Amino acid sequence: MLKGRYEGKAWKFGDNVSTDSIAPGRLMHLRSNPEEFAKHVLEDANPEFPKNVKPGDFIVADSNFGCGSSREIAPLIIKLSGVAAVLAKSFGRIFYRNAINNGMLLIECDTGKIKEGDMLIVDFDKAEITKKDDKEFRETFNLQKTEKVIVNAGGLLDYISSNNSLDDI
Repeated sequence: MLKGRYEGKAWKFGDNVSTDSIAPGRLMHLRSNPEEFAKHVLEDANPEFPKNVKPGDFIVADSNFGCGSSREIAPLIIKLSGVAAVLAKSFGRIFYRNAINNGMLLIECDTGKIKEGDMLIVDFDKAEITKKDDKEFRETFNLQKTEKVIVNAGGLLDYISSNNSLDDI
């Protein structure tokens, strides 16, 4: 449920992180076992990430996160790794849709002042991001109603099976 506050470490990535960096092609044989695949998420971009990411941590990227091919497994393995949300200046269009449909929360915002290792607080009630050790930092965000409804349901298929309709979104 997108309510309350979530605290976690920022894992910083740059521009144009492709779906191939998120879900390496050499490991596509694992796509039928997403939990196992999640143990390798983003290992080509940062080998320490899959070993050390903790539930509730955040991926923080610059522009065009999730560009490239339409690997639907990419946002799913991010979600399965325990990441609470991906914060980026912008997202690849297909990745964005696949992420929401899989119940993975994406937040578009200015990430320029967030550094690797910052402890972030994402407050959904206030729609703001703050840093635990920097009282001056504050970044707001806006989520569309459709995104909130689908992510809160756990993904589009979960939403449809619970509601037998798309009327609310």
